[in-house]
Amino acid sequence: MRNGVNKFIEGVRIVISNRKGLVGLILLSIPLAMAIAPQLIAPYNPWETVDKPFLPPSFNHLLGTNDVGQDIFSELVYGSRISLLVGFAAALSAVVLGTLIGLLAGYFGGVIDDILSTITDVMLLLPVLPFMILMAAILGQGYQNIILTIAVFTWPGIARLVKAQVVSLKNSLYIEAAKAYGAGSWRILRTHILPQIYPLLVAFVILRIGGAIIAEASLSYLGLGDPTQKSWGSIIFWAVNSGAISSGKWWWIVAPGLMITITVEATALIGYAIEEYVNPRLRKS
Repeated sequence: MRNGVNKFIEGVRIVISNRKGLVGLILLSIPLAMAIAPQLIAPYNPWETVDKPFLPPSFNHLLGTNDVGQDIFSELVYGSRISLLVGFAAALSAVVLGTLIGLLAGYFGGVIDDILSTITDVMLLLPVLPFMILMAAILGQGYQNIILTIAVFTWPGIARLVKAQVVSLKNSLYIEAAKAYGAGSWRILRTHILPQIYPLLVAFVILRIGGAIIAEASLSYLGLGDPTQKSWGSIIFWAVNSGAISSGKWWWIVAPGLMITITVEATALIGYAIEEYVNPRLRKS
């Protein structure tokens, strides 16, 4: 437990020491605050009708009201929970799956490598968005299904990069020494190889959160999101279907779009900061 806390503190220190990372953390604090304590920020219950429909922004309703009289700003605040949950969970799931496949293919090689690499190559050749739409439609509405759909189609690139790292590490002298002392393959993978690529995996997770949030918004925009939950994507979906664009209610769409942009930019900056730490060649001289 203490070791995990120390690693987390060290990771935060690394990010803060990088200008990009610091800006990313500041930006990310906005949606995180919304997701952690929405009841302290949102003035209304986002599921309750609080005023007349289609009211413009005002002091009482910062972003106006939607087509059924719900406060849009409150929707935006509470919607951060599902959007961030899908982003973090889908990114983490994709990295776990890609890491497992990359470790097996890179370390064992042979037939295992041939099979897993072929699957990875086939997945990389698939047009991702149409297949994501198809899978989400088959699984049905629900944010858990969206998480699964995003993870299934975003792990191949991670697997290929992890495999390359494992191949470069498995013939190292300390790995050969561990084998000479009788360490088994799983022990070597768990205690000698995996810790070496931890920082890279953290960067993978952070960098893919933004893509997962965009994917959730895209699927929700197409009506494949969870109708029982508020998310930034679902806000855009209902705004478009209620004629927000044609009636000039641009703030209804711009607000969730801005939150998505801020979050994606924040995770990208944090991910780049971690990448620069892992790969010093990326740092400016």
